[in-house]
Amino acid sequence: MIFNLFKRSAPAAAVSAAAPLADNRPERGLRQAARAATRAATRMFASAQSDRLTKSWGSTPLTADDIVSRNQVALVARSREMVANNDHARAFMRMCRQNIVGPSGVMLQAQSRSARGKLDKEANEAIEYAWCEWGHRKNCTVTGKKSWRAVQAGCVQSAAKDGEFFVRKIYGADAGPWGFALQTIDAQRCPVTLDVQRLNGGSNFVRAGIEFNRFGRPVAYYFTTTDESEQQFVYGGTAHVRIPADQIIHGFVDEMEGQKRGLPWMATGLLRLRNLQGYEEAAVIGQRISASKMGWIAFDKDTDGPDYDEENPPEIDADPGTFGILPRGAHIETFAPAASSGEFLPFTKHTLRGIAAGWGVPYNELAADLEGVNFSSIRQGTLDSREYWKELQEWLTEELVQPVFEAWLAYSLVAGRIAYKNKPLQASKIDQYSEVSWQPRRWQWIDPRADVDAAVESKNNFLKSPGEIIREQGSDPQTVWIETARDMRAQVDALEAEGFSKEEAMDLVKMGFGIQPKPPAPAAKPQPKATE
Repeated sequence: MIFNLFKRSAPAAAVSAAAPLADNRPERGLRQAARAATRAATRMFASAQSDRLTKSWGSTPLTADDIVSRNQVALVARSREMVANNDHARAFMRMCRQNIVGPSGVMLQAQSRSARGKLDKEANEAIEYAWCEWGHRKNCTVTGKKSWRAVQAGCVQSAAKDGEFFVRKIYGADAGPWGFALQTIDAQRCPVTLDVQRLNGGSNFVRAGIEFNRFGRPVAYYFTTTDESEQQFVYGGTAHVRIPADQIIHGFVDEMEGQKRGLPWMATGLLRLRNLQGYEEAAVIGQRISASKMGWIAFDKDTDGPDYDEENPPEIDADPGTFGILPRGAHIETFAPAASSGEFLPFTKHTLRGIAAGWGVPYNELAADLEGVNFSSIRQGTLDSREYWKELQEWLTEELVQPVFEAWLAYSLVAGRIAYKNKPLQASKIDQYSEVSWQPRRWQWIDPRADVDAAVESKNNFLKSPGEIIREQGSDPQTVWIETARDMRAQVDALEAEGFSKEEAMDLVKMGFGIQPKPPAPAAKPQPKATE
């Protein structure tokens, strides 16, 4: 079909392309020209070519299951090794922990409302107080060693290093004082190589250590175990325990359709980081060799040289400011290799910039390099990275924080652990009490004066609400307003106690909060007396 179309549409070009063979074998020349035209048309995308430069580049698409099963174990092993030995990898882990979780973790702001639509102050205070009490390390985990903030930080580090995290919900006496606690599980205990096509002839199947129903919904998770009492499943000679999916929280960043296990966030930069580490080691060895001045005492061919013990050859002591005398016919041969130094810094910067781009962090922060940075560039880079951190904060809230809260709230309401003034909240109102908002950590303004002026301008022009501006700073608007009102009342009372009138005290407090008091009303003009 291609040949016929070519012959009809461009016979002149075909004959011209096949000129060397036109006289003897015109049909062969036309076929060659047609194939050349076809090849030219298929080279529309250069990345799809197959030649000597791209023959090692894969051209067969792999499913998410294939990609995970072939690469996950090696990536996790190398990622863990880098975190243990490489400073830049440890810096990335610290940046993830500090920017996603922060010093306080994702904070709860209860938003339950009464039947009239107003915030239920008593219920909200009770929920927030109980949540804070449970988050203490003695109540949060089954070991009694991790707080709720530490659990969040550990899950983020596990996701960055291993690609995923597993948390098990524990109820009852084993859960500690509160009756509900969490157990963090090493992600490698769920073997990615555990695959079963059909379980007991049914429709369920196992992929990467997770049991799914026929629609792909997780049913159970399999973890390796050394406890014979909980052994439930043996695969490849290894004992496993089967845990129902409603007890497991499995979080990872889903990047491919059908992906069932996570891959390390550091995966794209591991090879570059390894090369940089090897280059740095070689450069250091080269510099050490260059700094070591070595030499030998050699004798001329016509000189026998002195007699000496082969096990203890003669040595020359080199003291500053002294000159020794060599034996007759002897001379010194030195060995002083020069080490290259001009390529190290450009190569390091180029490599770390590529790594930082793949990890979504600013190069200046990853490399701790502020050389040549101006305010505008670092401000733009910081703003871009903060948007990425906000995205990961939302991921952590959806994958971990909200599921844990829902399980905790249901158990705690039924157990009567959430109370206001010794009066437990009603479990029947769980839908009402489930109304919450989450406040992740936020950052200080980069240019406080300009950013505050912009925020005030946005508020005055109805582009932002005061509550939105307060939330951008990581605070709860309701809490800020209540604390502000309490502070103003306390200041007024203190001024009145010192002899100021109530009106004077109110004016002074308003001035302290940037509110100008109203000027006093002008005195009424005296009315002229009526004449008789």
